[in-house]
Amino acid sequence: MNTVEISEPSEGVKVVTLSRPEAANALNTAMGEELLALWTELARDVSVRAAVLTGAGRFFCAGADLKERDGMSDQQWSEQHVMFEAMIRAQLACPFPVIAAVNGAAMGGGCEMALACDFAWASSAARLGLPEAGLGIIPGLGGTQYVVRAAGERRAAELLMSGLPIDAAQALEFGLVNRVTPPDELMAQVLERARVIAGKAPLSVRALKKVVRGGAALPLDEAMDLELAQYNRLFRTQDRREGVAAFNQKRTAVFRGE
Repeated sequence: MNTVEISEPSEGVKVVTLSRPEAANALNTAMGEELLALWTELARDVSVRAAVLTGAGRFFCAGADLKERDGMSDQQWSEQHVMFEAMIRAQLACPFPVIAAVNGAAMGGGCEMALACDFAWASSAARLGLPEAGLGIIPGLGGTQYVVRAAGERRAAELLMSGLPIDAAQALEFGLVNRVTPPDELMAQVLERARVIAGKAPLSVRALKKVVRGGAALPLDEAMDLELAQYNRLFRTQDRREGVAAFNQKRTAVFRGE
C-alpha cells in the first residue's frame, strides 16, 4: 500500500495509519481503495481483536483530496464517492472495535472516518469539522447521522450548517470524542486501551459491538431482546468457562474465541 500503513504493536492490536503527510493525509482515490481492501481483509482475520485508526504527521485527515477532485466530471465524482461509500461501510462492518486516535485536524471525510469508529480519543491539538456546506455539498459518509446521535439535533445543526471546526475540548463536550490527551501521550494511551480490550473475551467484545450499534436504533424492548440473544449464545462458550475458572483461580484468563 502507498497511502496507508499497518502495524501490530501488540498481539491482536492493529494500527492503521493514513499516510499522505505531504497532503495532510487527504483522502484520494488510492487511499479509499486501499482502505476498502484493508478493512475487508482485516474483517476476515479472527486474530484481530482491536484496531486503531490514526494519521501520520500533524494531521489525522484533511478530508477528500480537493486537488484530485478539481475538474472531475459529475460521473467521475459519483464513481469515486460510491467507492468511498464502500470504504466506510467496510470500516463499519469490522466485527472488532475500531478506535480513532485523532492526532490532528480531522475534516470532512476524515472527520467522518473518525466518527465511524466505535469511539475516539483526541490530542488536545486536534480539531474536528464538517465543512461540506461551504463546498456546495453535505457530508456523505454518515457524518450528519454520527453527529446527531452523539451531540443531539441542535448542536449537530449548528456544527453542520456553519461548517466551522471545533477544538478537542468542544468535541469532548459534544460527545464526538471520549477523551482528550496531551499530543505526545495520545498513541501510548490509546494503544494501552486497545490492549485492555484485546485482552477481553473476543466473542464478548464482538457481541458488544453488535448490541451497542444495533440496539441504539431499536426500541428498548427490541434492544433488550438483541442483548439477550447474544448473552444466551455466549454463556455456552468455552471462553465463558475459561473466564469464570480464571477468576476463581486468581489468574489471567486466556481467551481463544471459542
